[in-house]
Amino acid sequence: MASRATQYRPVAPAQADARRAPRHRVVVTRASVRRHGAAAVEAVLDDLSIYGCRVSVAELDPVGERLWLRFEGGMPVAATVIWATDGRMGCRFDQPIARQLARALTLAFD
Repeated sequence: MASRATQYRPVAPAQADARRAPRHRVVVTRASVRRHGAAAVEAVLDDLSIYGCRVSVAELDPVGERLWLRFEGGMPVAATVIWATDGRMGCRFDQPIARQLARALTLAFD
């Protein structure tokens, strides 16, 4: 039962997580980011799902920018920047990555 003091207190809206799959911590953290027609820059892979990832980079790309991500020793993966702030970018892969690649990077997938 609410008291009169709390009855009209504003409530912040719920935070909806729009991800289609949970992100997992990674064991392989080295990556590179390359815009189309530009040189690759070093990045740190922070977390990953089969649909996208978060990377830390020195230079942020604008939202909507298409780029290539390359994870330590792997083939490049096409992605789009979804958000970018405070030295980090959230990227959505054009196609979900193979579970074998996700497993090798995170050791969290069955």
